[in-house]
Amino acid sequence: MSITSILTRIQRNEITIDEAKQQIRLLHFKEISEIARIDDLRLERVGVPEAVLADGKSSADLVRIVQACLTEEMRMLITRVSDVQLDTLRSEISAPVMEWNERARTLVCGTVPVKKTGGRVGIITAGTADIPVAEEAKVVAEEMGCDVDVIYDAGAAGIHRLFPDLSRLIKKGVDVIVVAAGRDGALPTVVAGLAPVPVIGLPVSIGYGAGGKGEAALLSMLQSCSVLTVVNIDAGFVAGAFAARVANLAAEARSKNSA
Repeated sequence: MSITSILTRIQRNEITIDEAKQQIRLLHFKEISEIARIDDLRLERVGVPEAVLADGKSSADLVRIVQACLTEEMRMLITRVSDVQLDTLRSEISAPVMEWNERARTLVCGTVPVKKTGGRVGIITAGTADIPVAEEAKVVAEEMGCDVDVIYDAGAAGIHRLFPDLSRLIKKGVDVIVVAAGRDGALPTVVAGLAPVPVIGLPVSIGYGAGGKGEAALLSMLQSCSVLTVVNIDAGFVAGAFAARVANLAAEARSKNSA
């Protein structure tokens, strides 16, 4: 369906203006030569911002994509950025906001601050090696307007480390918790059995031998006897975006109930 056909249907009184706007959102994208098609209405349509995965792209193509995105968006999130790509972006992109997260390897470029939504996300890691993937989730959730609290290095091998900070997260009223774990991936099951909010298991490619590289962690989370959602191995972006969607919907409901 083309925009012309949508406008024709409005003229014939077959659809309303609101219905037409929704259909146009589904069609819209921005083509960048032959290398990319940018979904510049994704945030408006589904509540998750467009992001650029730097991995696998040349520095020159990455710059072209980011420059095109910044003509449509006030902020742009770039993930899995290499050192060479970072140097090129810093030299080629001019923006008041250039926020680099070394652990997550994410870069945020933009002209305006993030608009807060009132959503609250908690993030927990089993070990220190899980922090980079957890930080990617944190950056994404913050870019979607959420306040994020973290607990790092609270794995099941020393489970007593978890309880004081988990109690703090719950008292602060987090809407959802992301739990990142490699090795045996046991921590999300434990947290999901204790926390009164949804839990997202984030398996991390830490571990070796049989079931290494996050495979045992993924299978353990999928077989959890507690109720939790599980994303793919090292999928920090997905975990952060899903958590922020949950938290933002919860914040929206709070706002409506208090009105």
